[in-house]
Amino acid sequence: MSAVATVHDVTMRYRDHLALDEVSTSFEEHGITGLLGRNGAGKTTLMQVLTGQRVPTRGHVEVFGGRPYENDAVLGRICFIKEGQRYPDHFRVRDALDAAAMVFPDWDDALARSLVDDFELPVKRPIKKLSRGMNSAVGIIIGLASRAPLTLFDEPYLGLDAVARHLFYDRLLADYAEHPRTVVLSTHLIEEIADLLEHVVLIDRGRLLVDADAETLRASAVTVSGPRDRVAAFAARHELLQEESLAGSSRAVVRLRGDADGDDAAAAGLAWEPTPLQTLVVALSLRSQLAPATAPAGLQEVSR
Repeated sequence: MSAVATVHDVTMRYRDHLALDEVSTSFEEHGITGLLGRNGAGKTTLMQVLTGQRVPTRGHVEVFGGRPYENDAVLGRICFIKEGQRYPDHFRVRDALDAAAMVFPDWDDALARSLVDDFELPVKRPIKKLSRGMNSAVGIIIGLASRAPLTLFDEPYLGLDAVARHLFYDRLLADYAEHPRTVVLSTHLIEEIADLLEHVVLIDRGRLLVDADAETLRASAVTVSGPRDRVAAFAARHELLQEESLAGSSRAVVRLRGDADGDDAAAAGLAWEPTPLQTLVVALSLRSQLAPATAPAGLQEVSR
């Protein structure tokens, strides 16, 4: 597959704050990528660079073969739904949808109307009078119905309850199956979207920690538990990411080296289970915080 968007050695500095630090990654055509990281990690800045809202201090950005900044040919193929999306004060829900229909060439009005019904949105109500969750639903509808070849969602469902969030996931997957495109999801609700993701990009303090196929990343670590000395011996042969100990027992997240798997942990006399994606992301981020000078060892083994 070819890359829809690429950033190469991108650095973004705001006065004394380094938001992105020599980040290089790409987003492939027809894929759903999770852009993950803590608050302030640089996720929104990376999305702003990709959508031409920021010009990087250094580095190169290419989207659909061109630079996105003030490039209508590129920007017309992008939909960026931001956290706390703002609309003109006088806009009603249907005004926002009508405006989106004029902006996005591949807009699907039937899908938009169906989603309005799903989220039970009052189309005549001013957006500024909507609840936070309903405001988020407006953005979700625009993002899905735009059918933009590159669609980015930055924490798109703030204020939505669990039922509404899962409605979004279901509709995203269903429409993606019929109309593949490149989707980037930035969220802290990692476990909720884990099954949607085909690729994972993890950023921490502006640095790229992980750029990996989601299944490969999941298979790269196990959670083991057992006697503390056996856990320590097993971790010493691989890479210890996180450990909790109580009395003589330990439970640890271990990143595997080579072609090792859970059977190796069982052979070492340990109970083991797959590590949930959210747990792995947290462990990698915390490890990065403890060792700021270098990325966690072995990351290149699961990177593109």
